[in-house]
Amino acid sequence: MSAGAQPGTTTAPGLHEYLLRQVLPRYFCAGERAIDLGAGSGALALRLRDAGWNVLAADVNQEAYQTGIPFVRVDFNQQDFSSKLDPGSFGLVTSVEVIEHVENPIGFLRNVRRLLKPGGVAVLTTPNVDNTPARIKFLLRGTIRMMDVQSEQTHITPIFWDLFTRQYLPRAELQLLEHHLYPDRGYQMTRPGLAGSMRLLSLCLRGDCLQGDNHVIILSANHNGAMGHSKQVLV
Repeated sequence: MSAGAQPGTTTAPGLHEYLLRQVLPRYFCAGERAIDLGAGSGALALRLRDAGWNVLAADVNQEAYQTGIPFVRVDFNQQDFSSKLDPGSFGLVTSVEVIEHVENPIGFLRNVRRLLKPGGVAVLTTPNVDNTPARIKFLLRGTIRMMDVQSEQTHITPIFWDLFTRQYLPRAELQLLEHHLYPDRGYQMTRPGLAGSMRLLSLCLRGDCLQGDNHVIILSANHNGAMGHSKQVLV
């Protein structure tokens, strides 16, 4: 990568900016260790470092990595991948659009918990397959939005919000601190001519995740072994 160039990203447009502007400043502590799981090109790791975090990047594909930030090659489908990453030492674990790529999402979440130090937080994002466009697509075609044959072919694990909060988090011993939807009250992945109709239709449906293309999830380790709800913010 040439001097001054920024590594590219395949995440939703503006998602990194949203995290860095709206979410992560609330949890920042100068010099705190952070690890970016699924670092890709290193775009988010670089921005975390520039914001003051002491960053480690991890991914299975080292060839795609483009920054000088320390990197560890890790397969997130391995049962105990956190053992290679200095468990219990990170104040921040980021995982942007990763969990939908793994074979065992609960196992992945358990590894996330093991990486956190006491008081640390994990920030995960994943496609919102509970929103109105996803419901309509499944009703009409029987396929899952952003998980079908036209989507990224490594998307194999849809995260449904009810199962995630009711089943996955307790088994992983993680606690939900905050939940946001991105973009706020809108859809980037829907044609503009349909987005307005989807927003109107969402008024007639039930559920907390009817708008937004991506979940933004902030978690902490639950040392009591059962999920709590110390702070949940739904945008």
